Amino acid sequence: MNEQPVIVLVHGAFAESASWNRVIQRLHSNQLTAVAAANPLRSVEGDAAYVRDVIAGLGRPVVLVGHSYGGMVITQAAVGNPNVRALVYVAAFAPEPGESALLLSAKFEGSTLGGALNAYPVASGGNEFRIDPDKFHHQFCADVDAGEAALMAATQRPVTERALTDGLTADEPGWRTTPSWFVHGESDLNIPAAALRFMAERAGSRGTREIAGASHAIAASQPDAVVAAILDAVGQ
Repeated sequence: MNEQPVIVLVHGAFAESASWNRVIQRLHSNQLTAVAAANPLRSVEGDAAYVRDVIAGLGRPVVLVGHSYGGMVITQAAVGNPNVRALVYVAAFAPEPGESALLLSAKFEGSTLGGALNAYPVASGGNEFRIDPDKFHHQFCADVDAGEAALMAATQRPVTERALTDGLTADEPGWRTTPSWFVHGESDLNIPAAALRFMAERAGSRGTREIAGASHAIAASQPDAVVAAILDAVGQ
């Protein structure tokens, strides 16, 4: 158990693996190995199964880090997995069994995400959502510059309606038995800060950072704060 864990980073909806680049650079500077998993964003159960495969392939202990909807995924993936040493929720959902991302985001007032979404049907059934590129900067990442926001809007990965409405199917959440840390922005327009505070407190967070003025895209805009939470989870 003294082996240094791999940091497995799980992006959420409307983002992609490269959204962790600044965090990864800083983790490497701290001599930590990091892997950014390509979250399929199709269903909580299926996405969590994929992350469990990533963990198994590494063959080492891990710290699971989830952003936004990625919190749903790491909560499910950690259940009963002895390789998961800690969980870090980055502006992320930390659900109880049966709770969905949609339910939790509406638990407190303040999210404006619904009005920024474009929906369209997909061949596998149901709808898929992406953020309107003209609204992406304000909605998702108001604290990065316009050029970077435009790139993020162009590379965003859409999420299915099923993924956002799936409840956690595990009998108990991963955070119940695995220590957790939380970091989020005060000015998050996707998940209200009140909801993020509520989930951190409910999960018995070992340490919570709320960054003044920070947006939902906190890994891009405030990577030092995100890395500090990860280092706490690693025990550095």
